[in-house]
Amino acid sequence: MRRIEEADDPRRRLLIRALAAGFFSGSLAGREALAQALGTTPAALPPGRSIYRIDGQVVVDGQPATLDTRIGGNSTVETLAASEVVYAVGESAFIQRSESRVTLAAVERDSMVVAGLNLLTGKILSVFPSGKAVRLATKNATIGIRGTGVYMENDPEQTYFCTCYGISDVVANDDPTSQETVAATHHDKPLYILTGAPAGENIRAAPFINHTDQELMLIETLVGRQPPFVFPSEDYGGPRKDY
Repeated sequence: MRRIEEADDPRRRLLIRALAAGFFSGSLAGREALAQALGTTPAALPPGRSIYRIDGQVVVDGQPATLDTRIGGNSTVETLAASEVVYAVGESAFIQRSESRVTLAAVERDSMVVAGLNLLTGKILSVFPSGKAVRLATKNATIGIRGTGVYMENDPEQTYFCTCYGISDVVANDDPTSQETVAATHHDKPLYILTGAPAGENIRAAPFINHTDQELMLIETLVGRQPPFVFPSEDYGGPRKDY
């Protein structure tokens, strides 16, 4: 079984370096590096466009996806091995990692307002609009969020969950006495949510792993927002994974 602490593939490392160069540098070289890595400089997606980038094989609602594929508020999105997709639905945006399966739930039929997300397998980084309640689910956890950026990894033995910013109410599915509310401004309290530990002990502190502020900035940009933190890359000393 692949451990969730393992580093992602080298393509993601190059992407993160390019994002840092483009977002935190006003130089022409920074913008060119970012455009070369991503194919275009990040900007809000135009109306009717869902997918910003596809890397590898991605399936949406049972069909192979292209850049023209529309993802709706009730879609199922699956990435195959060595694949990744960056996409937006309404005012919510996502980076879905390799070998991940996600089902979305809209507030009503044909709506583009995401009210729920079920991470069946894999890993996903998500941002949601302020003031909108969203229910997140994995095998191990049920999480209510309000206006947050979050990162999740679903493992058969545990869920990794980071409230990057915003408020999250976290409950272990098999132990309602294990619950926690996290109010975070900058990855303040990542958690593991377990199954099978003694009552009241199925939520535990976790390290910061496998996602970056640059990636959050990218997907917030796709829906016309910025994260609630701004920093120059050379001065950044907060938590992130080093490669």
